[in-house]
Amino acid sequence: MTEARGSAGLNGTAYAPGTPCWVSLMVHGTAATQEFYGELFGWKFQPGPQHLGPYVRAQLDGQEVAGIGQLPRDSQLPVAWTPYLASDDVDLTAETVRHCGGTVGVGPLVADDAGRLAIASDPSGAVFGVWQAAAHLGAGLAGVPGTPTWNELVTRDGAGVARFYETVFGHEAKPSVSAGSDYVTLHVEGRPVAAINGVGAALPRDRGAHWMTYFEVVDVDAAVARVVSLGGHVVEPAHESPHGRVATVADLEGASFSLVRTNR
Repeated sequence: MTEARGSAGLNGTAYAPGTPCWVSLMVHGTAATQEFYGELFGWKFQPGPQHLGPYVRAQLDGQEVAGIGQLPRDSQLPVAWTPYLASDDVDLTAETVRHCGGTVGVGPLVADDAGRLAIASDPSGAVFGVWQAAAHLGAGLAGVPGTPTWNELVTRDGAGVARFYETVFGHEAKPSVSAGSDYVTLHVEGRPVAAINGVGAALPRDRGAHWMTYFEVVDVDAAVARVVSLGGHVVEPAHESPHGRVATVADLEGASFSLVRTNR
């Protein structure tokens, strides 16, 4: 994991294509979910586009950082944090997804005056979004406590699925130099923006391939305790990593995410 702060888009300009520019969570109970994350991260909420049903944008220090929406009753989408990757042409990106063995489950469609989107899955089944910005460029704040700081795809074969993202989004994939490691960092314009972690048989059977969003916090252990007190649970206890202290938790509806205090 590498800190992705300083991404284009945080200074009022559009994110470079292929850069994670937004994270969104679709749930069944939006009121309880807003309360959970509001208490955990200090978020406030404002209404957002209603193209997929009730939707709010989370704000921190007056800047938009994430979205929470309500799943349609007939939706097949998982309750999970989903990163959106920037695109200059969502229709072309969706077509390329299909040609490269992925699936487009939603869209492309217009999200009011905010932009245009699609929700897709890669050949391993991991769900991600594609965002073509108009009025809404994406997150206005990242990499500070209470905001997303990194996105990582957990899959069986990292090197294999990396070719999909290289072709669809133009990422430059750089494999880890560690012996026996199946870890690929995705770069845009020479800067790391996300990663793919091939875990082989350790891939959870109940989840399959999935994107994991990391949220920066001041104190991982305190944040984990807060998650539990709010009704969530621990998926992977807090531990030290080469990049900082990290833990994986789940919210009220089981959406997993990671808490991290990155090394500065």
